[in-house]
Amino acid sequence: MTQQPEPIILELNPDQGCTEIESLCMNCRENGVTRLLLTKIPYFREVIIMAFECPHCGFRNNEVQSASEISETGIHCTCQVKTSKDLSRQVLKAETATARIDELDFEIPAGAQRGVLTTIEGILTKAIEGLSQEQPVRKYMDENLYNQIQAIIDKLTAYRDAKEPFTFILDDPTGNSFLENLNAPAVDPQLEVRHYVRSKEQDEALGVVAAANPEVEKEEEQKKDDINIDVDEVMHFDATCPSCKAPCSTRMHLLNIPHFKEVVIMATTCDSCGYKSNEVKAGGAIAPKGKKITLKMTDEEDLSRDILKSETCALKIPEINLELTYGTLGGRFTTIEGLLDQIYDELDTKTPFTK
Repeated sequence: MTQQPEPIILELNPDQGCTEIESLCMNCRENGVTRLLLTKIPYFREVIIMAFECPHCGFRNNEVQSASEISETGIHCTCQVKTSKDLSRQVLKAETATARIDELDFEIPAGAQRGVLTTIEGILTKAIEGLSQEQPVRKYMDENLYNQIQAIIDKLTAYRDAKEPFTFILDDPTGNSFLENLNAPAVDPQLEVRHYVRSKEQDEALGVVAAANPEVEKEEEQKKDDINIDVDEVMHFDATCPSCKAPCSTRMHLLNIPHFKEVVIMATTCDSCGYKSNEVKAGGAIAPKGKKITLKMTDEEDLSRDILKSETCALKIPEINLELTYGTLGGRFTTIEGLLDQIYDELDTKTPFTK
């Protein structure tokens, strides 16, 4: 009987070992030790935890990187920080994420800090330390610049000490950053999380797609203009698997739902890794008015009702104080039972920092 190979990424536990690699210390140029731990954070995803320590000069450094694929959408989190409890919210900030404080017009750009698992207070402390490093030199060289930066440091210190409320914004086009919901899985009134489709420029910056080629784009636009969709036709076109990045096939069909309107059903399957996804989009024009539907569930038969949920639809179940904001789960054509199963899976697998 052959032995199964041990998994590379293990569940987080106190008995788990780590990999040690000898590496160069960038502070004293002597050799130090880097420890690598590939693990899974419960209710989140796979990560690589790295810690460096130099026995010669005492320099230490740590970093967290995502070990999973880039998400299909980016994430934008807006948090109203009012008390010291809000400052202790856990934050997973990827290297590609941008942190911003609106009231101060202060931004930590992507790449300025390594990926870290910390708190809002920890991010503010790191920013204060970074701005304070060269202050003695600035005071001697340019006192006006020194005073301007010192005013920002004083304001950040007031925010860190919970003396003033502020708005903390975290934006990551890879979708690999998260901000803790203190009321999870219920809605947090002080936290707004929005998922968005990346722009073409963001995909190119992340390396998800190749850089733009004007001649190829012109040919593709010409092909799009020549396409004539037949209602009875199932169209096939090439795509890239969001899970393993291998070439895959996407099928699209225009369907006319009786007593409703036309919709576009899209399904993607990957033969390499088995990834599957489907989505429903409205095929007609946007209606001049919105629509609100309230259903009272009384028996099991109600669970079998067909439901068409567009990507702009929000859902709410008042009995359990559950609310799905616009864009959550995307477009779906399913039953109420199927939609509840998808909500359960989403909360069970993608809600971080909760148990």
